[in-house]
Amino acid sequence: MKRYPAFDPPEYVDWTPDPEVIQAFGEVFARDSERKACIERLSRERLLALYEGMVRFRLHDIALKRWVRQGVITKAWLGTGEEATTVGPVHALQRRGSQGDVVGPMIRNAGACHEMGMPLADMLRGYLATGDSPTRGRDLHVGGAEHGIVAPISAVGGLAPVMAGYGLAFRVQGEPRVALTWVGDGATKSGEVHEALNFAAVQRLPVVYVIQNNQVALGTFLEQHHAAPDFDGWVKMYGAAGASFDGNNVLDAYAAARWAVDRCRSGEGPVFLTANTFRMGGHATHDEREAREMFSPEVFAAWGQRDPLGCYEEWLVQAPINLTTGVRAEPGEAAEANRAALAESEARVNAEIEAATEEALASQAHSMPKPEDAVDGVYGEWLEDAVGWPAPFY
Repeated sequence: MKRYPAFDPPEYVDWTPDPEVIQAFGEVFARDSERKACIERLSRERLLALYEGMVRFRLHDIALKRWVRQGVITKAWLGTGEEATTVGPVHALQRRGSQGDVVGPMIRNAGACHEMGMPLADMLRGYLATGDSPTRGRDLHVGGAEHGIVAPISAVGGLAPVMAGYGLAFRVQGEPRVALTWVGDGATKSGEVHEALNFAAVQRLPVVYVIQNNQVALGTFLEQHHAAPDFDGWVKMYGAAGASFDGNNVLDAYAAARWAVDRCRSGEGPVFLTANTFRMGGHATHDEREAREMFSPEVFAAWGQRDPLGCYEEWLVQAPINLTTGVRAEPGEAAEANRAALAESEARVNAEIEAATEEALASQAHSMPKPEDAVDGVYGEWLEDAVGWPAPFY
C-alpha cells in the first residue's frame, strides 16, 4: 500500500517487511488447527475483502487527518494500527443490514461502520455535522439500524450493556442473530462493563465482547490499572467461553471471531475475546505528541514493524492462492499476480475515499442543519406531544 509521509505514523512511511515478523504472522493462526482450517477455506474474494476493508479504514483515517491539517475539522479519533481488530471480527458476522448481526463500535472502530455497509460519505458527514449526516448534525458518533450498527457513545464501554440487551432480544424473539462490541482495556474497569459481562454470561446471551487492549487508556498505562498479566482470566471469572487473538493479524482476528460467532449462534454464548494491539497515535489528533512521549521510540518501532496492513499485504503476496484467478498455488508462486491484484484493490478503495470526501464536503454547501432542527425528533419533544409534559431543555 502507498504510504503517506504527511499523515502516516513515521514507522509506517518507510515500512519494509521483516522476515521474522512475517513468518510469525503466518504461524500465529497455524498453531490452532481450527483457526488454520478456517483460514485455509477462505476464498480469493474473502481474502481481498479483508484487505480492502483495512485499506478503506486506513484511508478513511488519513482523510480525517488531512481535514484536521487543513482546518476543516478540529480533531479526529483514529484507529491507525488497530485496523485488524475491527475488520476481522466484522467480516465474521452475517452482514445483512437490519436483518443481520449487530455491531456496537467504539469511535476508533469506525471501520466497522463502512464494513457493515454504511456509506463512507455518511461517516465523513458525521464529522462535518451536516444536516444530511446520519445524526443530522447532532453528533459525530454515527450508526444506523438499517446497517446493523448501534452508534457509539463517548464513554467507552457504555455499549456493553446495550449489546447485552440486543442479545437478550435476539434470544427472546428466537432469532439466530449475534451482537458484537469492543471494550477498551481501560473501560473494563467501569461498573457498567462488569454488569454487562456478568449478565450476558449468566443469561447465556449471543454476544461477542472483544476486549481491545491497546496498552493505554487515554494517559494511563495498562499496568497502572490492571494488575494481572493479561485478560485471559476474565473468562473463568465470568464463567463464559473465551479466547485471545493477535490484534494486528486480521486472519487470526477473523478466525477467532468466526469461532465465537458460531458458538453464540448455536446458543453457547457469550464469548469474550481478547485482542492485544497498539494505537499508533494519540487519544485523538490533538495529543499525538504527548502520546509519543508516553512510550519509548523502541515500543513504537516494534509495533510499527507489525503494521497490520503491511504484514497482511506481504502474507497475501506469498499466499498459496492466485488472487486474480482464485486458483490454488504453491506459496510464492503467484507473487507477481497477487501484487497486481492488491494494487488494483487499493486503487479501487482509494477512488471510493476520494469520491466520498468530495460528496461529504459538498454537503457543507447545501445541507447544513437549521437551528430549529435541534429539537426535532428528540425525547423531550416526543414526551411533550405524547403526554403534555413540558420539555425543560427547550
